[in-house]
Amino acid sequence: MDWRDEGILLGLRRHGESSAIIEALTKNHGRHAGLVRGGAGKSRAAMLQPGALLALEWHARLADHLGTYKTELIRSHAAAIMGGRETLAALNVISALLLRLLPERAPDPDLYHATLALIEALGERRADWPETYARWELDLLRTLGFGLDLRDCAATGSTEDLIYISPRSGHAVSREAGTPYAERLLKLPQFLIGRGEATLPEVRLALEATGWFLEHRARPAFELAELPPARIRLLRLLEEMEAMRSSEDSPGRSDAAVA
Repeated sequence: MDWRDEGILLGLRRHGESSAIIEALTKNHGRHAGLVRGGAGKSRAAMLQPGALLALEWHARLADHLGTYKTELIRSHAAAIMGGRETLAALNVISALLLRLLPERAPDPDLYHATLALIEALGERRADWPETYARWELDLLRTLGFGLDLRDCAATGSTEDLIYISPRSGHAVSREAGTPYAERLLKLPQFLIGRGEATLPEVRLALEATGWFLEHRARPAFELAELPPARIRLLRLLEEMEAMRSSEDSPGRSDAAVA
């Protein structure tokens, strides 16, 4: 059995004295592990970093074997991503969620491309990476079978004034239909339906919603004791980013504070 593909490196663990087992999210073969001979050596350290985009050649005698990988670096984002606490935290969450929740060898090209776009946004330190991350969690939920339907109101079918998400159905709910039950509903950030700006407060609201479904739907379904602690750290860092930006934008800052 042989195939060639490209993939995003999610994790690596030593195997024996010099080899390593890597797990990659591949374009056409899903989350797929393989043995890299010499992968634990110093000469491979720069290549085999989480987030790296690799050209992969996999070989095994039988399809259900672990198999071996030959790897070639296409693009590395490690230095830029690791240069920021927030971007590094996001990468850690991406890897942890995919490794814990995504079934092995189940191809999903859409999730692959969404993940690659997010890794590149982190590597370029783009200002909109928090929004890209929030949308990525929606893509992950869809892949896991818990996708949200934000197109219209679950109760009325209206596409107007959608401001809630039903935690029971994952469907959008309008203001009119949802107001009597507001305490039981999740808030729907407007940027997720193309009607608002993806500010950090709105991104955090989006992550509260996706986090509810990860915690109450995906985690039990995949029999996890808990979601990755890295996600909690990312939420805290986003709160810090929000507080810092609010402070920088405050009109009452003194010249000394600016200096």
